[in-house]
Amino acid sequence: MPESFFVLSKDYLELAIDEITAIAKMYDRFSKIKIISNLVIIQSKTNVDKIARRATFVKTSGQILRKMSGLFLDEENIGVLKNAKSFVCRVINLSSNQFNVPELESSMGDMISKFSHAKVNLENPTITVYLIFTNNENFFGFSKRTKEQIRPKKIKKYPHELDWKLTRVMINLIGIKKGETICDPFCGTGTTLLEAESMGIHGIGIDFDKKMCEIAKKNLKINNYHSEVLNSEFHELSKISEKFEGIVTDLPYGTASKTSEKPQEILKKFFSILPKRKKVAIMYKKEMDFNSKLNGLKKYHIYRHKSLTRTILIK
Repeated sequence: MPESFFVLSKDYLELAIDEITAIAKMYDRFSKIKIISNLVIIQSKTNVDKIARRATFVKTSGQILRKMSGLFLDEENIGVLKNAKSFVCRVINLSSNQFNVPELESSMGDMISKFSHAKVNLENPTITVYLIFTNNENFFGFSKRTKEQIRPKKIKKYPHELDWKLTRVMINLIGIKKGETICDPFCGTGTTLLEAESMGIHGIGIDFDKKMCEIAKKNLKINNYHSEVLNSEFHELSKISEKFEGIVTDLPYGTASKTSEKPQEILKKFFSILPKRKKVAIMYKKEMDFNSKLNGLKKYHIYRHKSLTRTILIK
């Protein structure tokens, strides 16, 4: 079974590892996962690009050809360059050893040039060849050129709106699949809806603030997205629970929420009306935390600055 590699950003590393694992298991529940620091090796029938396109914190990804005990190349390895017009060599050093990376990349490039008809192209190569070093194992792999993903546009933003990366992570952590529907009962400017639709997931947004609903609708329209936006209180989600598979939201907090209710009260009421048997990802201010009666929870704490730490709760 093919093996893929994913080098993750070290920002929110626990989140990043759990996200890539959740995506792999969503597509193929028999996937085998190996973690070496911020390198994740996945053995799966799922194409590496399919996983990488959904993930948020992947810096580099590709397919592993073989483990290596030393730097050597043979006809099997060079086979990936058979129809490639151009290539570039990249060294990823995740070990404690020191390498002269530019020299190693240049030497590997010279070696490959002798065995293939492909030319070195540093800017936009057809194939990127990788040497990945860790303290225990080394890997030889490659990736093909792919189109850069287009980010959803927003015609209007808001200072306290949900961070798109954390939104995307929450959607992935609860394993919402393409063609399914999520609900954001505090949708604000529509970040959750935009990220969901960019992954082929339909969205239903609810917000009591009519102005926020209008902004969300405009942000959807400019991307030609078709998620639903309802101007209503969050209690509405219990009435429409049959329409969605999961809930992804950022609970309002502080004066920016424009609500007379205390944030802790909103959180308790929100938990009390959560529909059963739904996948749930909620972000809220850590200080609002309390012992809920929900089972199967996992929490992540996201430090933003000295006066704000967010909690992501996954069920």
